[in-house]
Amino acid sequence: MNAEQAVRARALALLADDAALAGLVHGVFDGVPARASAPYVSVGAAEGSDWGTKDVAGREVRLTLALVGVGAASGDDAAGRIEALVPGLRGTGDGWNIVGARVVRTRFGFAKDGGGGTRSSCGAGVWWGEVIRRPRDGGGRWRC
Repeated sequence: MNAEQAVRARALALLADDAALAGLVHGVFDGVPARASAPYVSVGAAEGSDWGTKDVAGREVRLTLALVGVGAASGDDAAGRIEALVPGLRGTGDGWNIVGARVVRTRFGFAKDGGGGTRSSCGAGVWWGEVIRRPRDGGGRWRC
């Protein structure tokens, strides 16, 4: 398993296994679900780049975690819980050792028009928040 796949798998497991987050959202999904009731969390794209040194191989991976909801933008508790869980991504997973994890960027959006359930065509009153996190790997290790 490559670093990007390992980060996504670890993030999915961490978020899906958290009881506090489960009480705030209807589910944690690998990618954008075909059908889901908001609010939910979607583990999105993982982008990797070289982060090695002369003598140690490494990867930096940026992973998007999206929180999608409806109605009033009241996802602060779920968004806060997701951010609190990010440091828990540190550790070993699928042959990689995550040596650090942190939130790099967050963003919030709101769409009043359209249909469907994606950010580009949201239903009435659909909102979303994204957390971009960065893990790095060195010699079988990565940091977020």
